[in-house]
Amino acid sequence: MNTARRILVTSALPYANGPIHLGHLVEYIQTDVWVRFQKMSGHECHYVCADDAHGTPIMLRAEQEGLTPEQLIARIGAEHRADFADFSIEFDNYYSTHSPENRAISSLIYTRLRDAGHITRRAIRQAYDPVKEMFLPDRFIKGTCPRCGAKDQYGDNCEVCGATYAPTDLLDPRSALTGAVPEQRESEHLFFRLGHFEPLLRTWIAESALHAGVVNKLQEWFDAGLQDWDISRDSPYFGFEIPDAPGKYFYVWLDAPIGYLASFRNLCDRKGLDFDEYCRPGSDTELYHFIGKDIMYFHTLFWPAMLKGAGFRLPTSVYVHGFLTVDGQKMSKSRGTFITARTYLQHLHPEYLRYYFAAKLSAGIDDLDLNLEDFQNRVNADLVGKVVNIASRCAGFITKLFDGELAAQVDDPALLVALQAAGDSIAGAYAAREYARAMREIMGLADRANQYIDHRKPWVMAKDPTQHATLHAVCTTGIEIFRLLVLYLKPVLPLMSAEAEAFLGCAPLVWNDHTRGLGHHRINTFKPLMNRIDPAKVTAMIEDSKQGATAVIPTTVVCDPIAPQISIEDFAKIDLRVARVIAAAHVEGADKLVQLTLDIGQETRQVFAGIKSAYEPAQLVGRQVVIVANLAPRKMRFGISEGMVLAASGDSPGVFLIGADDGATPGMRVK
Repeated sequence: MNTARRILVTSALPYANGPIHLGHLVEYIQTDVWVRFQKMSGHECHYVCADDAHGTPIMLRAEQEGLTPEQLIARIGAEHRADFADFSIEFDNYYSTHSPENRAISSLIYTRLRDAGHITRRAIRQAYDPVKEMFLPDRFIKGTCPRCGAKDQYGDNCEVCGATYAPTDLLDPRSALTGAVPEQRESEHLFFRLGHFEPLLRTWIAESALHAGVVNKLQEWFDAGLQDWDISRDSPYFGFEIPDAPGKYFYVWLDAPIGYLASFRNLCDRKGLDFDEYCRPGSDTELYHFIGKDIMYFHTLFWPAMLKGAGFRLPTSVYVHGFLTVDGQKMSKSRGTFITARTYLQHLHPEYLRYYFAAKLSAGIDDLDLNLEDFQNRVNADLVGKVVNIASRCAGFITKLFDGELAAQVDDPALLVALQAAGDSIAGAYAAREYARAMREIMGLADRANQYIDHRKPWVMAKDPTQHATLHAVCTTGIEIFRLLVLYLKPVLPLMSAEAEAFLGCAPLVWNDHTRGLGHHRINTFKPLMNRIDPAKVTAMIEDSKQGATAVIPTTVVCDPIAPQISIEDFAKIDLRVARVIAAAHVEGADKLVQLTLDIGQETRQVFAGIKSAYEPAQLVGRQVVIVANLAPRKMRFGISEGMVLAASGDSPGVFLIGADDGATPGMRVK
């Protein structure tokens, strides 16, 4: 066994403005499996997290519900804790960013950065809602994209063409809160000088074993130049007031990652751990952050720079995962695939999902798809049909014929040794976060075990008393293999493992137990450890998710206004054509764009469309869409876009392509 290590692990902080859903659980299950494996391996490993409890959205929702922000985050925090506990996400400490520890550490880091010359002040112009009497965050401003003309776009980026811009660049802007036209007002803000840390960041990135996809994205940001980061927000704002700036508050993204340290500080104070020993520069503690790819910028640039500038140790690495899709598409409330953790738990066993996610997770940043049919088939075949089946085929004979006593010797020592030897490879897969590989190896061992039982046919031996000695050894072999498989699956299936340990009558399994067996030992009466998924329960879960969609509190309270009138002559200038998608591909380095090759009859065109959140490229090939054919070509960072496909979007989640009926052919004019 390797020398014990000291490890501190975090997952991204869920926002205290709504429920945990299955997309969130990808990350927490991934992290929990890794932490459980480290603890089983004998390492000192602490897993901390917290609710991200500050910001304008929380302030506004609390106001909408007639609560104080503190009341809202307390209620949401209790719901989050319950959901995590019921999915066996075992934090060593789960806290809140609205805590005295976080206030103290945020102020400490800020003052150290300020005193070292890494904070600057300057006046900026911002959108101000004269009705609500507050400055508006970018996401609370909507208008027309200045690049492609798409309506109803947020104040920081266009979901249609992928452009990024300042809120002041939006055409026809309006407040998403009141519908008022925002005013431009000046306010002094504080900025973190990120560019001061570029050499440090380049060195850290080279040493921290980041995934290649993450490094490539970071290089793009370096090439574009590191910009000063606005770390302040104006009152009214729910958060921590900046010590030397009355009326100014720390931007939520400053104190949110500091919440990792605050949660660990709280744990240290409760458990008598030395916080400074873990967090000082040069500490031999390993620090790992598990996050989604949408928040890489904060965790791989701002966060290590802040830590370095304030005299704290840097992360050992940041582990990044992709998004969750359901049946190949973005989660949708209307389709019932935007499933909350609690809705899932009302219908299905939590370890079905833990296993399925593990069976599809790797160390990469590709998106993970929850295919509901595959989910049912895989859980039923692997967990029930393979693993649990081994115990159910052998335990009854041990209980009935041998008083629950295992034989002193197994029937096939070579098979058992081979399965024990696989433990090192499976451990390597867990350590590298290659859970899908680990699950494949474990199920391969289960297949070998079932083949062995099929070959030896204990049910036949049971009928012949002269073969009972051999039967005893065969069934003992099966139980020993079952114990081994349970051990290998324990990081993923802690609940089933605990029930299996009770059946086996053994102490809680640790990783090094794979090198030895139970030996001459008494087991308890076997009870079914897991049942097959009932398809009716999956259907009911989807239906409940559709019904629950109507109860979600909207983040905006106004509908899109109709645009100013145009003449028929204006409209006649737009040449809309039917086009067939003949090729589609992801755009490397773009989170929202799909590259389309379109047949428009007399020629083919390349168009970049901001529809990646709703469509997988493979689904688009052969589909007919409508294109603005006479739109001037636009040079983008990824190439030339020669037109624009039409899509619809609104308050309901999702982007929906506008197409043509059957019978239409490429090149037809749309009138």
